[in-house]
Amino acid sequence: MSVAAPTILLIEDEPEMRRFLRAAFGTQEYQLIEAPTAREGLAQAAARNPDLILLDLGLPDGDGLDLTRQIREWSRTPIIIISARGQERDKVTALDAGADDYLTKPFGVDELLARMRVALRHAARVGAADEPVFETGGLRVDLARREVSRDGVTVHLTPNEYKLLVTLVRHAGKVLTHRHLLREVWGANAITQTHYLRVYITQLRHKLEADPTQPRLLLTEPGVGYRLRSE
Repeated sequence: MSVAAPTILLIEDEPEMRRFLRAAFGTQEYQLIEAPTAREGLAQAAARNPDLILLDLGLPDGDGLDLTRQIREWSRTPIIIISARGQERDKVTALDAGADDYLTKPFGVDELLARMRVALRHAARVGAADEPVFETGGLRVDLARREVSRDGVTVHLTPNEYKLLVTLVRHAGKVLTHRHLLREVWGANAITQTHYLRVYITQLRHKLEADPTQPRLLLTEPGVGYRLRSE
């Protein structure tokens, strides 16, 4: 039985960018829907229920951040921001608004496609029953048994180390901002205490990475947050 091609909604006002992505997706198994305005993008998101949304922030009739928040009120569809705004604060604001990922223009097609695959896989996991075991790059986390191992060897974590790791596991492949992680692990009163994260991420890397100085699992998005590799 054939599997339906994922539907991608592109909300982008620049005709050149739409043509570029239309050509890039031409050899991929995606069904592309295009919307040049925020209003049309919102209507298409509601009517077509896409599998993934690519969203530009600078739209002629509204800001992409506001559109992200609107969509997040009723949908968990992955949203990847594609924008010329490349400042750290722009990325953090977009991710905190509910975006799953952020790419700064200009970007490579291969990187975009890789980010899309990760977002779609994550959405599939969330859409199904939560998988009790997560595995990537030698790391194994059994959520039901609260057991963590690396290359078959049991790893002992403190309660906060485990809570931080589980938060990253549940959003594997997605960039999580400092504020999000601090709120989830230490509570709303700790959202400015970024030094907590630095200390605990360092501790996790020493326990989970083959070489903590060259991390391959717990990846840093400078000035923004962290991502757990999922492939």
